[in-house]
Amino acid sequence: MAQSGHAVVIGGGIGGLTAAVALHQQGWRITVLERARSLEPVGAGISLAPNSLRALDVIGLGDKIRGLAAWQGDGGLRTPGGRWLSRSSAEAAARRFGGPLVLLHRATLVDSLAAQLPPGAVRTAAAATLTDPGDAGRPARVSTSDDEWEADLVVAADGIRSAVRGALFPGHPGPAYSGFTTWRVVLPVPGLRFASHETWGRGRIWGTHPLKDGRVYAYAAAMTPAGHRAPDDEKAELLRLFGDWHAPIPAVLAAARPEDVLRHDVHHLAEPLPAYHRGRVALVGDAAHAMPPTLGQGGNQAIEDAIVLAHHCHDLAAYTAARLPRTTAVTRRAVRVARLNMTSSRALMAVRDTAIAVLSKAGPALLLRGFDGIADWRPPQPPYAAVRTGADQQ
Repeated sequence: MAQSGHAVVIGGGIGGLTAAVALHQQGWRITVLERARSLEPVGAGISLAPNSLRALDVIGLGDKIRGLAAWQGDGGLRTPGGRWLSRSSAEAAARRFGGPLVLLHRATLVDSLAAQLPPGAVRTAAAATLTDPGDAGRPARVSTSDDEWEADLVVAADGIRSAVRGALFPGHPGPAYSGFTTWRVVLPVPGLRFASHETWGRGRIWGTHPLKDGRVYAYAAAMTPAGHRAPDDEKAELLRLFGDWHAPIPAVLAAARPEDVLRHDVHHLAEPLPAYHRGRVALVGDAAHAMPPTLGQGGNQAIEDAIVLAHHCHDLAAYTAARLPRTTAVTRRAVRVARLNMTSSRALMAVRDTAIAVLSKAGPALLLRGFDGIADWRPPQPPYAAVRTGADQQ
């Protein structure tokens, strides 16, 4: 497969845009096809760990995104009443994994990626269909309602309900409901001061984190039947579930409007795919390995995928070999964490909270240890569009 041919990217989210930028920097001609009318993402905040920031170093964006880190001082895990179960700090995380944890709005990352592409590379309102995956002897083909493209490489970044995945692997069962729903909100809360935290309750969790621009990113999750919705509005639902939890949660809820709150049921690929490629097509991100958000690694793994794919763009079997074992392991770990932090059993909650408190006092913060083997990942080649960070030179 030529390394500098035409690559068609289906999906203009974080994984697709990262792949497009990485391939463009290697000399590929890029066409990004996004079904939505704009690249403005449907979502709120995203957490980027040191693993994905190192991947962004490869395309010259790592330091720019690191500059948006807002977590300073202490943070950690709490109970609904406010008791700290585990405490850590931004400095401890950076020392352990060689870089900071950065929380930012998804739109900020999408805009930064899109700015690296040439004019005209991104086409919105362009719902794409894979009509032929191609093979070593013929190009792949992708069509929209008014055009058709031949491609030396197709990057399928079309999300958890990926039509491309269904076409490549029609026997795969697809995504399964994870058992819980999530809410997200990004909003200004003037005068609010708090330590970054996640709080675990009975079948419910809440997180509150500062952003660099002064806004607050908050998320919540609760065990609920698939498809359930609030009888009134989602802000009212959050007040019922979390209104009596510790500060600053009530202040965040008071500042939110019903229209600020996003709600989505969580699905994941419980059964791994047999491969992340077929013919000239490679799957990235949720299309390949959708996972619960309990490790905050969905977007991070999509960014890793994109950089590794650009490295192995001439050999998609090598891309599968590099990514499938890792992402399968991360997905399984996220599922295990979901079972732990979303448990509804009072007995299991008591055992869990006691164990976390004891282990946290015995050594490095439990929350940081949980990222060993994930946040310390490095790209398969040194950055070629950015100066290597001090941590990577050690």
